[in-house]
Amino acid sequence: MPDHNSASAVSMGSRALGNPWAGFILALVVIVLDQYTKMWASNELVYRVPVEITSWFDLMLAHNTGAAFSFLASAGGWQRWFLAAVAMLVSVFVAVWLTRLEPQQRVLGVSLGLILGGGLGNLIDRVTLGYVVDFISWHYQNWYWPAFNIADSAIFCGAILLLWDSFSSESGKSA
Repeated sequence: MPDHNSASAVSMGSRALGNPWAGFILALVVIVLDQYTKMWASNELVYRVPVEITSWFDLMLAHNTGAAFSFLASAGGWQRWFLAAVAMLVSVFVAVWLTRLEPQQRVLGVSLGLILGGGLGNLIDRVTLGYVVDFISWHYQNWYWPAFNIADSAIFCGAILLLWDSFSSESGKSA
């Protein structure tokens, strides 16, 4: 007969957070938020016309045919399918990794869910539109960070969490 005391309930909650499905659900949430905000930006913003929010933050619709920082953007078109294939391979790798996590590897699960959701969010754009929709623009005086989107932010946060998890002492115990 299972023990239903409060410590067991806490343990079950911890297992749910370490469940690979939690990473997949997080990825789905990222994809939905990413696609919704890109649809909003595409419908409400004028291409390459910044809308100033603060002195350091604008919303500006941009189309990125390349990878991060517009790498390969002027490569002539072949990069669309090359980058889509790379994104698909990485997504499969991350999805398989998610299914192999131990319940106590919660931070790793969150990081992989963010990376998977961000990668698939940008993959959807690349395959359906031929470019990735970017609309968030940060700047300081005349220095501009390349425009980005929610998927890019999720990938960045997931990568930071992945690095943090790989250097944390807890990670070594859970592997």
